[in-house]
Amino acid sequence: MYTSKQSLVIRKYKEHRSGKPMASHGPMLTLCCLLAMSAPFLSGDSSAREPSPEERLATLGITLPQAPSPVANYVNGVQTGNFIFLAGKGPKRADGSEVSGKLGKDLGIEEGYEAARLTAINQLAVLKAMLGDLNRVTRVVKVLGMVNSDPSFVEQPAVINGFSDLIVEVFGERGRHARAAVGMASLPRGQAVEIEMIVEVDGPETP
Repeated sequence: MYTSKQSLVIRKYKEHRSGKPMASHGPMLTLCCLLAMSAPFLSGDSSAREPSPEERLATLGITLPQAPSPVANYVNGVQTGNFIFLAGKGPKRADGSEVSGKLGKDLGIEEGYEAARLTAINQLAVLKAMLGDLNRVTRVVKVLGMVNSDPSFVEQPAVINGFSDLIVEVFGERGRHARAAVGMASLPRGQAVEIEMIVEVDGPETP
């Protein structure tokens, strides 16, 4: 069975052959030209057409800030082999202030969603600082989203979607990840969310 892309190439070849657009050179040359032009489609390689994560960020109007500094005795991320484990980050704004408050009491779902999206921007800034190029990320593996929640609040997944949606917008299919979204009685400094992430990259850490 042919894939839809392969079927398209074959159909185009038959159309060219029936019209004899290159009769003086024979149908074989026509086929070779068509195959050369359609090689990315046959191989499934879309890298030549897919925008990079940085290009997608630019399209979204997002400029990554400087990676937030750790606030205690830990590092922003640890790479072991091809995996990077990112420490939890919160919704810190460019001016250093944070989105704080409890979901279901001080903040609504939409405000929580925006806080999670801001946290995704901060985690992307950490990755950019560690890797130099976000295109080195081959897969976003796992996200742990913690939501500062009133006991009655049960919409943690809707809040953490703010993080997940942006990650998928930036990385496409390789950004689709496993996830947990849980409620917490409190979070450091009263921040609205704290989110960890694990990613796979294209090679081990360079010395």
